[in-house]
This record gives sequence, C-alpha cells and structure tokens, in this order.
Amino acid sequence: MVSITQQLNTIPELSGSYQFYDKTGEIIYVGKAKNLKRRVSSYFHKKHESPKLQVMVPQIVKIEFIVTDSEVEALILESHLIKKYKPKYNVLLKDDKKFPYFLITTEEYPRILVVRKQNKNPMKGKYFGPYTNSKAMYATLDLLKKIFPLKQCKQPKFKDRPCLYYQMGRCLAPCQGYVSSKDYKTLIGKVELFLSGKQNELVFELKKQMEKYSKNQEYEKAAKYRDSYLDVMKTMEKQKVVFENTKFDIDIIALAQEGLCSSVCVLEIRQGRLTNKKDFDIKLNFDSTPVEIFSSFIKDYYDMLGEAEAPKEILFDEELIAEDKQIYEKWLSYKFKKKVKIISDKQRKNKEFIALAQKNAQYSLEKQKLQILSEIQNDYNEIGAYIQDKLDLKKFPHRVECFDISHIQGTNTVASMVVFENGQPKKSAYRKFKIKTTEGKPDDFKSMKEVVSRRYRDKDMPDLIIIDGGKGQLSSVMKQFEEMGIKNQDIVSLAKRLEEVFLPNKSKPVIFPISSNALYFFQRIRDEAHRFAITYHRKLRVNQATKSVLDDIKGLSEKGKKILLEKFSVKEISELSKEDLEIIISKKAAKAVWEFFRNN
Repeated sequence: MVSITQQLNTIPELSGSYQFYDKTGEIIYVGKAKNLKRRVSSYFHKKHESPKLQVMVPQIVKIEFIVTDSEVEALILESHLIKKYKPKYNVLLKDDKKFPYFLITTEEYPRILVVRKQNKNPMKGKYFGPYTNSKAMYATLDLLKKIFPLKQCKQPKFKDRPCLYYQMGRCLAPCQGYVSSKDYKTLIGKVELFLSGKQNELVFELKKQMEKYSKNQEYEKAAKYRDSYLDVMKTMEKQKVVFENTKFDIDIIALAQEGLCSSVCVLEIRQGRLTNKKDFDIKLNFDSTPVEIFSSFIKDYYDMLGEAEAPKEILFDEELIAEDKQIYEKWLSYKFKKKVKIISDKQRKNKEFIALAQKNAQYSLEKQKLQILSEIQNDYNEIGAYIQDKLDLKKFPHRVECFDISHIQGTNTVASMVVFENGQPKKSAYRKFKIKTTEGKPDDFKSMKEVVSRRYRDKDMPDLIIIDGGKGQLSSVMKQFEEMGIKNQDIVSLAKRLEEVFLPNKSKPVIFPISSNALYFFQRIRDEAHRFAITYHRKLRVNQATKSVLDDIKGLSEKGKKILLEKFSVKEISELSKEDLEIIISKKAAKAVWEFFRNN
C-alpha cells in the first residue's frame, strides 16, 4: 500500500476538493482547498487539538483529490460529494430529504404540487422551499387556492364540462379551454410572486387589474381581483414589518448548540417583512465548532433554495466564515444570478432581529433535545440492555449517577451529581457539593475522591456511576472506594475529547457507535452534570463578589444592602449617582456607598 507521505507528494498546489478514505474503502471526510497540497498536508504535519481530527486522521489510509479551476468550483464540488457520500466526519443537515417543496410545473397549464426529495430525479419546474413546517406549508397551499383559481386536477374529470371547482370559482377550467395558456401563466406569475415573498409587487398588480376591470365595467372579474387583493392584504397584516425599506430582502441566521445537538434558525425578510421562519437540526457526530456548523449549513441550505427565493444579504451575529466569506459570496452570486452579500452587522438596529433568530434557534434546540430524550425513554429497555452488555455491567442501569467538577484555577471548587432513572433526569435527586479539601489548589482527582466519599458514606449505591473525565479521575475514585470498603460497584468514566468510556483496570476504552442512542445517553447525562456544576459555581462566584464588595462598605446596613441587590447588580450600584442612591436608601448610607465606589 502506498504510504501517506508518498500520496502527499503527488498532490498539486492547486484548488480543488479532497477525499479521505479509511481501510474499508469508505469516504470518511470531504473537504475543499485553495491550495490542495498545503491544506491536505496540514492534517498530517501538526498536532491537533480537535477531538474529531484526533480520531479521524489515524484512520486515513488513502487520499484522492479532484482539481478545479477555481475555489468556487471546489466549493460546489465539495457540496456535491458530501451529499452523495455523506461522510461520517462532515457536518450534515439532518434528514435533508424529508423537507417538502412547492413545485410549479412546466406544463401548458402549470399546476402547483407538494413534492419531496428535490435533488433525486427532480421534476421540471420551479421549486419553492424547503418548508420545515409542513402544517404551515399546507395552510399556505390552501390560501393560494383561495386567492388564485388554480388548476386542481391533472386530468379532466369530465369530457364536455368543467368540474365543481369551476362552479365554486376555485378554477378557471383550463381543461375545457375556458382560459388561454398565456392568461393562465400570467396568473401563475402572481403565485410565484407570493411564494417569493414579493407581496408588495403582487398587491400592486392585483389592485391595478381590479381597477382596470372596474373601469371597463367588467365587475365580475373586478370582484375576483378585489377578493384576492383583500386576502393578500390580510396575509401581509400578520407579517411583522422589520425594515421600513420595502425592497429589503435579507436572511437572518442564528445558531444554537449544546453538545452534539445543534439547531439553526433562518428568518426570511422579504420586502421589509418577516415572511417565514425555518428551523433546521444539524447532525453532529463529534464536537464541532460554530464555524464548521455554519459553513456547512450555508452550503446545504442555499444549495436547496430556488433562485426566486434568494435574498440580497445574509446576516448573522459573528464572522463565522470570515476566511471563506468571499468564496461563499461568489458561489451564491453565481448560483442565484445576482449579487448576494454575507454580512456580520454589529449595529444596534439589527441586534433585536439577530436576538429574535437566536431565541428561535434555542427553542428549536430544546425541542430537538426533548425529542431525543423521548426516544431514549421509549427505547430505554433496549438502550440499557445494550449498555449493560457493552460494558459488561453486573446490573441493568436503571439508576445512573454522574459527577462533574467545576472551578477556576482552584477557586470555588464545586461538584455536581445528577441522577437519571430509566433514561430520564430525576432532578429532585440532584446534589451539589462545595469542595473543602482543595481550596486554592486545583486538583480534580482529590476533588472527585472527596465528593464520592461524601455521597456514598451510607453505601446507598446506584446501578451505575459515571465520572466526567479520563482514567485518572476513575483511578482516584476506585482508590477511595477501596478505602471505604465498597466493592463490585459498576463505575465508568467518560473522556469528553474522544468520547471514550473507560472501565476500571482496563487500559483500552470502550467506543460506542457514533450514531447510537447509548452514546447520546452518556453524553446527555455528562452534559447535564456539567451544566449543573457550572450553574452552582457561577452562583458561588457571584455571591463571593457581592460579599467581598458590599460587605466592605462601612455605613451600609444589611437591610440597605438587601434593598440595593434586589434592584441592581453590583456594577449598576457602583455607577449610581449619590442622588439616585438617596432615593433608595438613607442619605448616610447613600453617601457611604457613593464614596466607597469613587475611592475604589
């Protein structure tokens, strides 16, 4: 077999896409590069901190590449190959084939259809979507059929007369030749305006036609346009005006991430109005950076989008793809045949809209987490049996307790214990510990020994104990159990960097399949222990800061301190004027507080 070094020597210094293979011949990663040789060589010539690269790079046995004429072509090729092969170390949009689209066909009398799997044997026509909320999509379809008398049937129901839809005013009966193909396609053009979010243009056109037929005394036609005009106006009234500039077309994107769960929210602003919200779940196999997630999402999402729906600008809260920004702009502009800008606007006028997108992304993330927890709860008998078998546990893991340590350079060291029973958190059993033996000297091993000795002094043992950390933390706990006379207790440690599960007295870790719910269960309980520890640690730091500052102010009573802290933070108190303080507390106390912060 040709060595990696020999393969690296054959790679040119040109732009293109590269593919990494493992020993089974499977593509495990696809990337792009402006300089293939430099980029690919970097994987093998430096030490990586990323857990994903630490796991992936040793598996690479074969490198292939495809040279392109430009970086934009490399980006397009990379996106195509990722969709085709779905490599396990690339960030993937979760279940991207499930999203429904509207399709306006290219028939002589076009129909509007709901379709899926746009990229697999796509039908000819214009696609609008994807729609992440199918309920909202079908509501939109009902509204379209109410506003516009669209063709309802693929084949005529009757040979010599129109069907009931025509009599109801819901179809123009093209099947009987009651409307010309040209006039019908004019109607379809209005549907496309609606689906593209260009309701302002549509309203103008409907009003114009209404006035035209009214002037010509064709009152029946004028009435139909009037009804459509009013329906569109009602729809627009429900849409929030975000930008006063009615020509403003922008997508606002936000990311929420916790562990291996990640969600992206896209707020679509068209002609100054918030016309749509889309939520996407991102599939993560390893801890991924926001830059990796965002870059992948941009490629996946805008590759699915139709030309008519493309924004003029894409706004997000951080420079998440700073180094590739120009390449993405070129690709988007090429794809949509118009200039598309990617911006990271820090101006205050856009802060509230970015915050709104972030809030929606967080809601979507919480929903995703609840869904996975629900799956674990429903399948926990199977998951628990798998964990018991994989780790060779003595008991089925009905009750699992997990510990985590939190501190900053040894100060305010705390530990948390979270409890899951049958796959679900039991918050009433959570415990937090303030570590007493390591104050000022960071020592996770000693801290872990202390917390398990305090928790298990009464020998009230769970089915399984999980320690957040590696072999060192596990060994320290085992020594403590030996001193306490605790034997035959199932206990493991979970090393976050490589998601390895270590067992006592075994050098090699157990590796769970990346996509298994068993691994997700371990990650979920570990992340929950970390969250609980961090929350307690933060509370102690705040209390300590408050105590050390306000308690040093002579002349400020406990009652005055309590009144101030109920209304303000310490920082806000330090910035209050003497006059403001006198409104809240006594003049003497106000003077003492004001002088203290001026002098310190």
